Amino acid sequence: MNNFYLSLLIGCCCLASTQATGQTTAGFEDVGVPVDSFFNGRDAAGGFESGRLFLPNNYDPAFDSWTGWAISTKTDTLTPGFTNQYSAITGGGYAGSMTYAFSFGSAFQPLVLRLTGAARGGTVSEMYLTNSTYAYYSMLEGDSFSKRFGGETGDDPDFLRLTFRKYLDGTLSADSVDFYLADYRFADNSQDYILKTWTRLDLSTLGNADSLQVIMTGTDIGLFGLNTPSYFCMDAATTLDATVAVAETTAEAPLTIFPNPSTDWVWLQGREPVELESILLYDLRGRLIRRYGAENRVDVSGIEAGTYILQIIENKRSTVLKLIKN
Repeated sequence: MNNFYLSLLIGCCCLASTQATGQTTAGFEDVGVPVDSFFNGRDAAGGFESGRLFLPNNYDPAFDSWTGWAISTKTDTLTPGFTNQYSAITGGGYAGSMTYAFSFGSAFQPLVLRLTGAARGGTVSEMYLTNSTYAYYSMLEGDSFSKRFGGETGDDPDFLRLTFRKYLDGTLSADSVDFYLADYRFADNSQDYILKTWTRLDLSTLGNADSLQVIMTGTDIGLFGLNTPSYFCMDAATTLDATVAVAETTAEAPLTIFPNPSTDWVWLQGREPVELESILLYDLRGRLIRRYGAENRVDVSGIEAGTYILQIIENKRSTVLKLIKN
């Protein structure tokens, strides 16, 4: 066992014990939408709950219109236009599932996802996103309201982007995560794309939240905001069912790690002699990724980029540190 001494460098947290973490995936099958159909909130319930997420919906019976979220099992990947507003370009949900969530929002009306139950105050670790059929063909071909992405030459630097931010204890974070549903900003036009597959978005870096805010922005803008249809589809949104305990550096912190973020190696330092017993590396779902011996240099090479939890057991004490892997 190694003895080493502290030099307080980086943010960490010290816990008497590690919290148990579970996870729940919202797949939306439990909403009960029939095959090749949709539910746009006409029951006036105000939204839909699946897993540990609540998706708000605002339905107007006078016009059979809605904003926020709907749930769909529509499969039409060929018909362009508004009459096919409830279909995903993938023809179904993620990984062959039937049901998925469907959104309609804009920069003037941000979308919200609320964490519920044991996930409230925890983390949305990931979700899968894709385009609606309506938005896909509008960007690909243009229509009476929207331009063809890239323009006539294909050189216009168009994009359609989602920006995710979190609310925690009533405060909207400054941190954000961007996701591009379409991106034509590449110098090489062959790299331009309009998303037509389910694609994973890692949201773990936003950390603990009570809700998420989603804003859609793009380059085709008119007097009333986006000309591009402001729809997208979501599925397999995974929440962590216990708060990941991560605190800032304090003078009492017994251990630190550096460099953080890191690419290959992390060093541990302590402000008093300690006897290392073992070091465990977990992902934000609570899964054990690696187990290390009593060394104060930790090899994180070969691990996928993201946020992890490093549990250090020493002097009959457990210290939990947040580690960011580049």
